[in-house]
Amino acid sequence: MANVVPTKANLMATQKSLSLAKLGYELMDRKRNILVREMMALIDEAKEVEENINAVYEKAYKSLQKANITLGLCSDYARCVPIDNSIELDFKSIMGVEIPVVSAREPILKNYYGFDGTNSYLDEAYFNFNEAKKMTVKLAETQTAIYRLADAVKKTQKRANALNNIMIPQFTQTVKSISEALDEKEREDFTRLKVVKRYKEKKEK
Repeated sequence: MANVVPTKANLMATQKSLSLAKLGYELMDRKRNILVREMMALIDEAKEVEENINAVYEKAYKSLQKANITLGLCSDYARCVPIDNSIELDFKSIMGVEIPVVSAREPILKNYYGFDGTNSYLDEAYFNFNEAKKMTVKLAETQTAIYRLADAVKKTQKRANALNNIMIPQFTQTVKSISEALDEKEREDFTRLKVVKRYKEKKEK
């Protein structure tokens, strides 16, 4: 920026660049604020899930423990329950940031392993782990979204800082330097014209 030739064309070009840099900073700052707001909302949501998920898993493992004690190892019964392939991953965009949207169809909870040789503890474990699965899916979605938003906020802040602390001051200084140089040149030209005019007037007398 320091070696820009002080011409009116360069002054206009630098003024335009300064205007664009200021607009870019405003847009980056606005984007950062929106991303931070979205991230804070997700953090509150994640906290709520985290507060409940430990209790849900604890309840599920306790019921499984009771089932194991009363029935022996329940791994054979678990094999009767079909694998859940209903979880789907999609994305939504927030200010250009791709945020995951994880969805899972509500499974049909029924007795796949039969009533013969089982008890209510096994049923409780089955239902409780299904609830734990739903909460895990929700927590994974919110935590991944928070991570992506935090990364985007960091990058946006970095760009905004570069514009505000480097580019805008540089363009401002260049505009000032060119303006001062052009003003000085204009004063010199004016002085030179006055000298020429005075010389002509003397010559005519």
